[in-house]
Amino acid sequence: MATLLYVTAHPNDHQTSYSLAVGKEFVEAYREANPSDEVIHVDLYQQDIPQIDAEVFGAWGKLQSGTAFDQLADSEKAKVARLGALVDQFVAADKYVFVSPMWNFSFPPVLKAYIDSVAVAGKTFKYTEAGPVGLLTNKKGLHIQASGGIYSEGPAAAMESGFSYLKKISLFFGIPSFEALFVEGMALAPDQAQAIKEKAIVKAKELAASF
Repeated sequence: MATLLYVTAHPNDHQTSYSLAVGKEFVEAYREANPSDEVIHVDLYQQDIPQIDAEVFGAWGKLQSGTAFDQLADSEKAKVARLGALVDQFVAADKYVFVSPMWNFSFPPVLKAYIDSVAVAGKTFKYTEAGPVGLLTNKKGLHIQASGGIYSEGPAAAMESGFSYLKKISLFFGIPSFEALFVEGMALAPDQAQAIKEKAIVKAKELAASF
């Protein structure tokens, strides 16, 4: 049995979001193809994703200097414990599916906060004499990204910073396979938006069958 972490970063639901609509179809097809696998939904707009702020840095510093966890302030304990739970859940998963819209060429800030929470030395990567080495070498990932324009190819491709960032950080974590499913061009061709979504859903189901 494998565990798939389904991470969504959209404030709306699948009825109004192209990315979530395609993601929903992916998950349903994945469950059908892998009935014994566990699918965990991490809705970043519905969960507590602590910012790595001055209080967190201060708490980490105290712990590194020998302060016991129980001696931290309640707010420090809450943030540190939550960050620890997030990275432990991430490391325990076997597969990752990220779903997000493109906002200003990238993704919503809550997704960056989540990535920051799981980018932890000793958990997802380690430092060596030869430089950092990823620790998640037996995992795989997928990013489903929706955008009004076309960014997977063509003149605007250089502006795309959502999938390209997630692919970079995944490689940094050691994840050898990280694919993209672009749901794009709806604003350029509103009359074809439904057809674009349906085509992406077909692709999502194909990917789910072998993911």
